[in-house]
Amino acid sequence: MQIALIMLLIQETKARAMITNARFRVAKLPQNRPTQFDIRADGAVLAALADQLGVTGLRKLRFQGDIRAMGKSDWRLTGQLGATVVQPCVVTLHPVTTRIDTEVSRQFLLDMPDPTWDEVEMPKDDSQEPLGDIIDISAVMVEALVLALPEFPRRDGVELGEAVYIEPGRIAIQDEDTRPFAQLSGLRDALTRKK
Repeated sequence: MQIALIMLLIQETKARAMITNARFRVAKLPQNRPTQFDIRADGAVLAALADQLGVTGLRKLRFQGDIRAMGKSDWRLTGQLGATVVQPCVVTLHPVTTRIDTEVSRQFLLDMPDPTWDEVEMPKDDSQEPLGDIIDISAVMVEALVLALPEFPRRDGVELGEAVYIEPGRIAIQDEDTRPFAQLSGLRDALTRKK
């Protein structure tokens, strides 16, 4: 999923506004001890998020962890995201339930360089973000959830078959026929049988 789509979902999600106590003002965070958070989404939030993400259902969503100081001006968020999501199978369209359990880590840096050129190379460490006045836990949660969703959910035992479309009376070309050494392997097999 593209970063622009993720950012759009984070900015526009209705569910984010419904989650209380998920935004921390940086000026009020204690420097000498971690600030704990534990977000458990209720039915209204789950329904709104499922709608925004385009999934069939979101049964459970929990994000817990802490924010702690990193030096004098930077902050580190570490947490555990757990969710149960229902999506349609890409082959059969039957519901596929997936359990997501993933660790989340973000560094909020005060002096993060701001790229000013047209093309920007992705940094090796994609967990770094610029530090603002507020650390929005719900935005981090939604982003982590979007990144963890299976792109092509498939039911167990279901395989994507090969579809062949051809005019009547013609011989269909199969995937195997288009492989570069398919003809050679057929010749090898024929020579082996003659021996």
